[in-house]
Amino acid sequence: MRIGYPCLNRGIGCSAGRTFRLASYSESRFIESVEKNLDCLQQILEYNVREGLLFFRISSDTIPFASHRVCDVDWTGRFSARFQRIGDSIKESGMRISMHPDQFTLINSLRPEVNTRSHAELIYHAMLLDAMGLDLDAKIQIHVGGVYNDKMRSIQRFVRNYRELAPEIKKRLVIENDERMYSLGDCMYIHERTGAPVLFDVFHHRCMQSEETTQKALHLASGTWTEADGVLMVDYSSQKPGEKRGRHAESIEPDEFTQFLNESAGVDFDLMLEIKDKEKSARVALDLAQSHGRIL
Repeated sequence: MRIGYPCLNRGIGCSAGRTFRLASYSESRFIESVEKNLDCLQQILEYNVREGLLFFRISSDTIPFASHRVCDVDWTGRFSARFQRIGDSIKESGMRISMHPDQFTLINSLRPEVNTRSHAELIYHAMLLDAMGLDLDAKIQIHVGGVYNDKMRSIQRFVRNYRELAPEIKKRLVIENDERMYSLGDCMYIHERTGAPVLFDVFHHRCMQSEETTQKALHLASGTWTEADGVLMVDYSSQKPGEKRGRHAESIEPDEFTQFLNESAGVDFDLMLEIKDKEKSARVALDLAQSHGRIL
């Protein structure tokens, strides 16, 4: 098991997702932001390797406005040497990488212009991972999208639009169960029609109050991943006390995480901690996983 956290390291003091307002876009502003983002990304990755945190989600804002028509910079060419160095260091360390476009990236929208923008955004994510030379186990995760008053038609629309995606997207795209609309079962149904691997979100599964046990759900999701895809990716969080259902906890709860380790015994996966304090909880989880013999 590799354990990590998404996008932001709270202790380093820099952001690898620096962006700016579209109205103030200029080539020089763009280049400056990308350079600073890549500098910070390198610092975060070096920190993670030192700490043994070998799973990381790269911010979608690493290359600001990359999917927008305003960006006419050949950023893959201009920063190719930087991308190669970062990618080489990732592969040498054995780290795994993922990305997660925002909630506005929808491929089952009723609005064609939203689907078009979403396709451009997914192309950008695939280009970034390809520019780093990462293997196909570096994935782009998305939710299925909206229900739009007809869940089955929305699923069918997702399947239809998925089949029209560019190959460079499909080779990296995975779908994730959410906490309100699309369960693990729904994602399995889509997998059967598209071949898209299913990333399992433990917290969302619990919020949906699904019938499958955690272990059964992990086995089901794991079966959707091929050797080229790598082992199953899992997102983990827990409920923040006193908040509405679905709010992520500020810090990991050791007893609850230990219970999860016991429930997931026998399943191979890499774990992304969607906990608010990021690397702090990731280090706690790593220690617990090592004490349970889950880290090689």
